[in-house]
Amino acid sequence: MIRPLLFIVDKSIKVDYYLKNDMRENFFKNLKCTLCGASYSPEKPHNLCQCGAPLFARYEIGELKKKLERNSFDKKNLSIWRYKELLPLQDEKEIVSLGEGFTPLIQANDLAEELKIKKLLIKDESQNPTSSFKARGMSAAVSMAKKYGIKDICLPSAGNAASALSAYCAEAKIAAHIFVPEKIEPEILLECRVFGSDIRKVKGAISDCANAMQNDRNYKNWFDLSTLKEPYRIEGKKTMGYELAEQLNWKLPDVIIYPTGGGTGLIGMWKGFDELEKLGFIDKKRPRMISVQSEGCAPIVKAFQQGKEISEFWENSKTIASGINVPKALGDFLILKVLRESKGSAVSVKEEEILKSIKDISQSTGIFPCPEGAATLAGLKKLKQKGLVREDDLVVLFNTASGLKYVNTLKPLL
Repeated sequence: MIRPLLFIVDKSIKVDYYLKNDMRENFFKNLKCTLCGASYSPEKPHNLCQCGAPLFARYEIGELKKKLERNSFDKKNLSIWRYKELLPLQDEKEIVSLGEGFTPLIQANDLAEELKIKKLLIKDESQNPTSSFKARGMSAAVSMAKKYGIKDICLPSAGNAASALSAYCAEAKIAAHIFVPEKIEPEILLECRVFGSDIRKVKGAISDCANAMQNDRNYKNWFDLSTLKEPYRIEGKKTMGYELAEQLNWKLPDVIIYPTGGGTGLIGMWKGFDELEKLGFIDKKRPRMISVQSEGCAPIVKAFQQGKEISEFWENSKTIASGINVPKALGDFLILKVLRESKGSAVSVKEEEILKSIKDISQSTGIFPCPEGAATLAGLKKLKQKGLVREDDLVVLFNTASGLKYVNTLKPLL
């Protein structure tokens, strides 16, 4: 197994890593629209571009390339902030961190042998704070909110984003207003309440939660931290790609299989790979990026198969994998672009296949995956049958959260 060392999160210690000639600068340049290309200054908070598309953070990569080496990252700092010069915040006093990031790559040798694949690894994001990959994005986004002096944050969530935002807002002393489905996991609901968040239950899916939030009379006084409606959650998520490259000695895998709802993890990694190549840290080789969705909510799969650039709203969506129960992703055009640029694919899986894969991963690796993470193994099996994954491929699956956060849903089914 490839596991990171433990490290201590001591807020009294200034955490840094070394640049050539020991020079430290802020390389965050501006924000740029992913659709129309308009630029925005990062001096004040922003949500979407005026055209309605998401904004991406851009950096002075040319200047950074002169100063940063790929072996420069501080070995003592195993949070996402080891890559600080490639993140939008430089002042340690404003960073809100709970030790998120640098999760292990677990070798799944038995599964690889069963599927006749050269090497299969699982990036286990359940080892993040609040037991999910959402901690990465919240660390970056809440840190920027703290910098801007924002006092109230809101978002709709099917679960893991709610508990992650609650934890980071508690640390930052920012009020969190979260709209969740009525059938949210009770374990996650308890977690949010313990952290002191303002929780509003809504009948329906995450899209209904988003509508209820926007119709709330207090909405205009809150900063909207919804998926891709602000530019910094994706900056935290892209560090999954940085870590993957570093953990594999700067050689990317052949295939990455990712459970896709809002898609920030997949989009973020693709952005991160582009930045690493421009820095000269990796070559032009890219993984084939694969989106996995449930048959009960598969708008990206349908759009990919039909050759469309955007997806259609998925009516009456339903799946035990609540994190990918997203009927219409704001960044659907970005997700589909990544899949096609990478020569990847999209696949949907049955609910019973997800349940079986929970057991398969648990009993062969010791990881108790969330349903979304288990869906990636179910997707891999289908891809292998179709010849879209070859025997000599190095494949990485992403387990995005712990199965322990889904006990109420899974108990009667497993």
